[in-house]
Amino acid sequence: MEKVLVAMSGGVDSTVTASLLKEHGFECVGCTMKLYDAEPQTESCGKTCCSLDDVEDARSAAVRLGMPYYVFNMKDTFQDCVIRPFIQSYVSGETPNPCIECNRRMKFEKLFEKADLLHCDKIATGHYALVTFENGKYCLKKARDPGKDQSYVLYMLGQEQLARVLFPMGEYTKTETRKLAEQTGFLNADKPDSQDICFVPDGDYAGFIERQTGKSSEPGEFVSPDGRVLGRHRGIIHYTVGQRRGLGVSAPTPLYVSRIEPDTNRIVLCPEKELYVDTVTADQVNIVSGEAFDTPRRVTVKLRYRQPEQPATAWLEGEQLQIRLEKPQRAPAPGQAAVLYDGDYVLGGGTIRSSGIS
Repeated sequence: MEKVLVAMSGGVDSTVTASLLKEHGFECVGCTMKLYDAEPQTESCGKTCCSLDDVEDARSAAVRLGMPYYVFNMKDTFQDCVIRPFIQSYVSGETPNPCIECNRRMKFEKLFEKADLLHCDKIATGHYALVTFENGKYCLKKARDPGKDQSYVLYMLGQEQLARVLFPMGEYTKTETRKLAEQTGFLNADKPDSQDICFVPDGDYAGFIERQTGKSSEPGEFVSPDGRVLGRHRGIIHYTVGQRRGLGVSAPTPLYVSRIEPDTNRIVLCPEKELYVDTVTADQVNIVSGEAFDTPRRVTVKLRYRQPEQPATAWLEGEQLQIRLEKPQRAPAPGQAAVLYDGDYVLGGGTIRSSGIS
């Protein structure tokens, strides 16, 4: 009998994950990673995780299932591995996706360390994705429910990790998951999904960064691509590539953020048509199969979590992923992930560093 460490957030997905694994005969141990202290105004907002209620919901589910349960205090690690890089990325003019770093550094690095300490063979999470073993390789695939598929934020997984990961939710739609929870009598069957960035549930990233650093973002200049001053901005952490709202700049045609320059504290604005590019470069690359990827290959690519896949050609050039899009795409943002697919299979991806935007 395999022993599985089940990551339990207190939500319905991880609860049903634990229940299904128990039904299938696994020896399960539940755990919650306490990652941060929710700010007082967000404790009851219904959007976040890591509140006291979430821990109690997870504990209650584990007890009901007859599972040992642990809470791991990992706040310092989360601060170092997720929150600080998130802040530094924004300060550097990028638009990070901290969920990817949380998966990379916490759920599929630190959690494996806890699994080894507890002598668990595998870990399981409530992610909506699939793992298969085909032709001698582990494959990461999209979930059955396209509306809940989370394969985009899991592209960093490699062969060693996929060999020890279980994603039961990948076989179910969200509606089916809630029905399973109701049938089993779990109290969190109707609990709302967590939304936005868990440690900034109100969506005010700039305010969060200023509270964390104790510093206000320095105002600077909006400029045109040729360097003409167009106005003043409130600080670069308030903006992202492709943004129009809140610029406060008058112009004959609408202007959008095309580039953020932390070294000069300037933000370049341009008309929307100039945001469209057909090339993207990414680093911090992971190829799921671990095989060479240095020959151009037809793929589809997602440049944002909710963006539809786009046809492209991609290849590795040294340690950088080069992507040539068949149809120009609007404002790929540095700091976001470019994730490659072949049908339902995740090939890999990397962090966008540059694109063809001037």
